[in-house]
Amino acid sequence: MKKNLLLLLVIFATIAAKAQQGKFNGLDMNMGNLSKLSDAKTRSISPENFTGEKGRGGMADPAKDKGKRNVANAAHEARDLGVGWKVNPFIIIEPGETFTMADIQGPGAIQHIWMTPTGNLNFSILRVYYDDEKDPSVECPIGPFFASAWNEFSPLNSLAMTVNPGSAFNSYWKMPFRKRIRITMENIDSQPMRLYYQITYALTEVGEDEAYFHAQYRRSKPNMSSLHTIVDGIKGKGHYVGTYMGVGVNNNGWWGEGEIKFFMDGDKDYATIVGTGTEDYFCGSYNFENKRTRQYQEFSTPYAGLHQVIRPDGLYASQMRFGMYRWHIMDPIRFEKDLKVTIQDLGWRSGGRYLPQNSDIITVAYWYQTEPHNKFPKLPSADVLEVN
Repeated sequence: MKKNLLLLLVIFATIAAKAQQGKFNGLDMNMGNLSKLSDAKTRSISPENFTGEKGRGGMADPAKDKGKRNVANAAHEARDLGVGWKVNPFIIIEPGETFTMADIQGPGAIQHIWMTPTGNLNFSILRVYYDDEKDPSVECPIGPFFASAWNEFSPLNSLAMTVNPGSAFNSYWKMPFRKRIRITMENIDSQPMRLYYQITYALTEVGEDEAYFHAQYRRSKPNMSSLHTIVDGIKGKGHYVGTYMGVGVNNNGWWGEGEIKFFMDGDKDYATIVGTGTEDYFCGSYNFENKRTRQYQEFSTPYAGLHQVIRPDGLYASQMRFGMYRWHIMDPIRFEKDLKVTIQDLGWRSGGRYLPQNSDIITVAYWYQTEPHNKFPKLPSADVLEVN
């Protein structure tokens, strides 16, 4: 009898486990599964609801909370309307202050981040921490993170990110977490920063095969070795999913002959994956040139683009600057143990020879991996982060 009961319990547990595995967890959304029901709980954090808790949004009182920074910042504007009428739609981050934008208990996943930062986009530092880790898995000035390194607006229309008028930054990178996720913004500027933001997430089960999202900033100012390291020191199993690169050229002529290289799983002198040229890697060709207009041709597509070309104005804006992105959404670069990514800085010189350049190069690498991760290199000082 006991054996039969034990067998029944095992059968029921197996059926329940299979049923649970078959349930849609509300992540990985697309048009094909948009109609599917899920037990995932949708929550969203903004200055009107710092915790994202159910039924806790828009509670600031313009009368009682008047004068309280980051509690009722628009109390004056809402003074005739009362509670629930846009009393705290933004936050103010003082110079030297780090503000916790979100602190969420899991399991779950961030599905969308929207924000409109003000001030110098290279002086606002975004950091993301998972599961009580002390070292961030994302550490990047907010401009470069959203493919806007040169502190100037340029529209971007892709699957992973969009940059919309007038300064609306959107991230659709999926950011799973198991125990906890914490997102902060540090203001290293000498002026206060005003920030509107919304972080939308799902509280749901996260599969064992889900890795953690990472992003890291690098700058060569200028690139004295003609070889820029996009990222190195990655240890663990994962896949590389994207590159943003800003290039400020310091010489005439075409600047993008350099090859990208992916050194993975023990590669030393020779990489496993090697590209054929900068514009080739970013899914363009032949200098990004419009042959009819004889000008650089901006483009922005779901997976790749040259979305920003800053042309000299003949006065103070004297340098050509470019911004481009390549998302490996359909073709992630998978690694088992380690990864390093570099790109050469090459143009042309006389006699049909390559010119090792000394460009100003800013990159952000995006990837998923298992935790724990290696500690990132120390972020550069404000003088190095500043674009001028």
